[in-house]
Amino acid sequence: MNDLPCTHPLLDGRTGRSDLVRALRGDRPDRTPVWFMRQAGRSLPEYRAIRADHRMLDACVDPALASEITLQPIRRHGVDAAVFFSDIVVPLKLVGLNVDLVAGRGPVFAEPVRTAADVARCRAEFGAERLRAALDPIREAVALTVAGLGSTPLIGFAGAPFTLAAYLVEGGPSREHLRARALMHSEPEVWAELLGWLAELDAVFLEAQIEAGASAVQLFDSWAGSLSVADYRTSVAPHSREAIAGVREIGGGDPSSAVPVIHFAVGSGHLLEELASVGATALGVDWRTPLDEASRRLGDALPLQGNLDPSLLWAPPQVLERGLTDVLERGKRAPGHVLNLGHGVPPDADPDVLSRIVELTHAA
Repeated sequence: MNDLPCTHPLLDGRTGRSDLVRALRGDRPDRTPVWFMRQAGRSLPEYRAIRADHRMLDACVDPALASEITLQPIRRHGVDAAVFFSDIVVPLKLVGLNVDLVAGRGPVFAEPVRTAADVARCRAEFGAERLRAALDPIREAVALTVAGLGSTPLIGFAGAPFTLAAYLVEGGPSREHLRARALMHSEPEVWAELLGWLAELDAVFLEAQIEAGASAVQLFDSWAGSLSVADYRTSVAPHSREAIAGVREIGGGDPSSAVPVIHFAVGSGHLLEELASVGATALGVDWRTPLDEASRRLGDALPLQGNLDPSLLWAPPQVLERGLTDVLERGKRAPGHVLNLGHGVPPDADPDVLSRIVELTHAA
């Protein structure tokens, strides 16, 4: 898909001039847009009520449930964008890999991918065309959500190739990703094949969300911050660039119809310049790097997203407000700024505090 249909929200008058899209394109709307990274709804009692009866991955591929969960933070907080309810492993589940989200642990794969033969099998059996054929539930969920959002943009979502590879090689969550990094160093050709396959899946997954109506997308790299600059540049950046390139081609290169792409990696202050090089139109910054410093390092060239410290959600109101004011002031240096937390919403966050952040941001 190279061109958006004229009925797409970015082109038909619904979201193309929204505060979020304007900020991600380097503009300054009258108020700073704000949304909360995935999953904003997981701190909500209405979300927990749904999850009491539905497993996470089941909810992700049920169009009605995924749409309802996506819309809940909009109703509760009045944020300027919804982020599509999904999980980084959904594309891998849809192509047929045996993966489960284990409570208190995270994604667990029954068959880790660790050898050249494993990677060759994945490419042969679980390729992009197989994913494309399995995406109807995602397309339907996005379409349902967009219909309910009106002029509020939907942000599509995918996990970056390195983070997916880290889980696949380890077989589950890991603090150090030692097996994954060992494969990266010892068998670079196998590693490149693995991440190249995952980048293809990412591109297809994001494209489907855009085609169904998403007005922006975010590529989320949970674990890239564990890498050195040299390792990221050589072994990871080319594949994130490949995933993003597929999205950047949508709209035929016309900036007025291009889909904004946010790239975010946790603990990645040392990688900012490298992350910016992969081709996203906006860069998420976690709470460790002040936004004005980040913008300076990037030549004031990219809109930024972030970066309120999530710990402030439990601080006294005056401390939270002071921290928020500081983030908003520092964010003025960038061409555009979207207020967000410097990482995702913790499950035990107080929803009323999140709503207060939206109110304060809009009033600033």
